[in-house]
Amino acid sequence: MALFGTDGIRALANSENLTAEIAVDVAVAAAHILVESQSNQGKRPRAIVGQDSRASGEFLEAAVAAGLASAGVDVYRVGVLPTPAIAFLVAETGADLGVMISASHNPMPDNGIKLFSRGGGKLEAAIEKRMGEPWTRPTGRDVGRISFDESASARYLDRLLASVSTPLKGLKIVVDCANGAASLVGPQAYEKAGATVVAIHHSPDGWNINDKCGSTHLEDLQARVVKEGADFGIAHDGDADRCLAVDAQGNVIDGDAIMTILARGFKERGALKSNTIVGTVMSNLGFIQAMKESGINVITTAVGDRYVLEKMLEGDFSLGGEQSGHLIMREFANTGDGILTALQLAQEVVRTKKSLAELASAMQRFPQVLINVPNVAKEKLTTSQAVNAAVAKAEATLGEAGRVLLRASGTEPLIRVMVEAASDNLAQEIAASLAATVKAELGN
Repeated sequence: MALFGTDGIRALANSENLTAEIAVDVAVAAAHILVESQSNQGKRPRAIVGQDSRASGEFLEAAVAAGLASAGVDVYRVGVLPTPAIAFLVAETGADLGVMISASHNPMPDNGIKLFSRGGGKLEAAIEKRMGEPWTRPTGRDVGRISFDESASARYLDRLLASVSTPLKGLKIVVDCANGAASLVGPQAYEKAGATVVAIHHSPDGWNINDKCGSTHLEDLQARVVKEGADFGIAHDGDADRCLAVDAQGNVIDGDAIMTILARGFKERGALKSNTIVGTVMSNLGFIQAMKESGINVITTAVGDRYVLEKMLEGDFSLGGEQSGHLIMREFANTGDGILTALQLAQEVVRTKKSLAELASAMQRFPQVLINVPNVAKEKLTTSQAVNAAVAKAEATLGEAGRVLLRASGTEPLIRVMVEAASDNLAQEIAASLAATVKAELGN
């Protein structure tokens, strides 16, 4: 079984797949690659290491730092910061590697390891091949040093504020920090940009990250926005690489709606390269239609921010993202950044003098139903005549007023059945029928 998934290592911390020993081994393998690449330049490789607020991040971060230094890499620890801050710091300092200890929106017992190359991209496949190989340990002056970068958070904050061209004066924003990596720098960014900020779930204790808060639990944010009479609310996940929003009435503004608002704003300002935005196959049909009505082209990729970024780099596009609220704006960064996204969204509210609800009304979300069908032979999905016939029938029923997507999970023995339709009842009915067909035809 592969150690790395589509988003680095992610598992129950201190379980078989994510121990201190594994963290050391990953770090040593990464160090081997870096040291070899520097062998003819006479330089010692440098790495930036950060974490979210999970208690397990403390020993995993220590293990990663130890592994890197023991193999000849200088390590700069930056403490609790968002994942996009690590990518930024790697680029800003010219470091050779960035490591983020986080499991994003997952529950507290989980954790993970993400690795970034100097260009900000993720670096994992080569590392897994090198794990466990024999090596000669450096000694004396050849071992790496470990230090703490005291100014890292301030420099990341400066970078966020540099993206703000329209001050947020007059806005009142509630921000749910998920008791995670955004707990300090998130409220600071919005306040320094000019907004009045009410922060909730911003007191991490090692155990409360994502606990009934943040982007996966919006109830507290919705209630607080209405109570405070705020203009809108922002919800981050544990490592703050994504955000969702809530309008003044407490209605959820998801990633597709945020992309709609930003894409229209980018186009109006001439900042939308090739008049194109990159989404995924799970982007809501309402988003696709809103972009069509706005004269904006949409290119879709497989689900996952790495695929969105690959397509953006390939076509030199400036904006892309996912329904989950993970958006990439290449004018500022080559990785998703929830705080950056929220700052750009807030600027559109100020710039247009429209409420968030008004801006979001440009997209009419289609009811979307997703059913996971477990214990099936997912490899037979594309070859089953019965399943293909059922999909064709469903698509004929929906016409242009709906959409069907069946896709195999990349990590589990299940098939995801997604249906969008003009009404929730119709979407539920067609999704249930397709799920039953998949189970009957492909069930183990």
